[in-house]
Amino acid sequence: MKRVISFFLIPIFFLLAGCGASQAQEQFFTMDTVMSITVYGKGAEQAASAARQEVESLNDLLSRTDPDSLISQLNAHAGDGTAVEMDQDTLELLSFAKSVSQLLPGCFDITIAPVMDAWGFTGEDRHVPDDDTLAAAMALVDSDKLLVDEDAGTARLEEAGMAVDLGAIAKGYAASRAEAVLREAGVSSALLDLGRNITVIGPKTDGTAWRVGVADPDDDSQYLCVLSLEDVTLSTSGGYERWFEENGVRYHHIIDPKTGYPADSGLKSVTVVSQNHLLADALSTTLFVAGEEDALDFWRSRDDFELVLCTNDGRVIITEGLENGSEFTGEELGYVCEIARR
Repeated sequence: MKRVISFFLIPIFFLLAGCGASQAQEQFFTMDTVMSITVYGKGAEQAASAARQEVESLNDLLSRTDPDSLISQLNAHAGDGTAVEMDQDTLELLSFAKSVSQLLPGCFDITIAPVMDAWGFTGEDRHVPDDDTLAAAMALVDSDKLLVDEDAGTARLEEAGMAVDLGAIAKGYAASRAEAVLREAGVSSALLDLGRNITVIGPKTDGTAWRVGVADPDDDSQYLCVLSLEDVTLSTSGGYERWFEENGVRYHHIIDPKTGYPADSGLKSVTVVSQNHLLADALSTTLFVAGEEDALDFWRSRDDFELVLCTNDGRVIITEGLENGSEFTGEELGYVCEIARR
């Protein structure tokens, strides 16, 4: 593993043959995943490096496993009455997470951390918790008890033992910040792969749209469909990403806040496409928990995102906003395609 990570930490820079535009690529490991940032155009090397540094700095800020991070400090003072000073960005991120928990109540909650710990998903000792342990952890899940005061610049958790985990939105936030760095540097063509979170800036250098594949949850070397995209983020969540098996039963890491168990919603994966990085990241998890019917009802109530749903019964549902720019490739894998309409 160390040898693989060392390879990815080597930046790769080279020139596009036959044109004046340079290309730079940074590959690195952070937020517990391999990431890459590929930038085209003048100043690509400096811009890619700056975007990488931005992402890595956010990992130090938001990780709850780093004892020096603001989130760890917030968690450490849970229940003792301390209002922990936060920077403005972290406060806004916490407020956003609380707002998402109200969109589809019971499907998203960043105070799920004690339950994640009970299952061992924070470390390597993954196991099914006993009923008492799970009940005690579930009693600590309540984002209403996360108090965020943006005017005072503080946040606090009201009950001892509570903890915040920003894993469901951290990569979306990192993508938004990295894109801002690139655009400030004048970049008009780039691809950011932050681990199941893909952001495309502009078209490719030849003027055509980026083609981004949505992986088959049963074999992520294959694709359900290929989407033609510009200036959006694509975020995918699925039970195939992190899981363990115990007594012949497979358990994945996307926990349903209503039950404390891995979500069993009839979906294998949810892909959200939006211009809003944070929304895409948060909704891919939220709608995976919610299930097909509620996910599509919620999509029909808004106009700021599109979906690709993969169901347990072998259907790939693509919402109509992606229809013209999508190529269904899942037929040979045994899937059938449906278009969802408003």
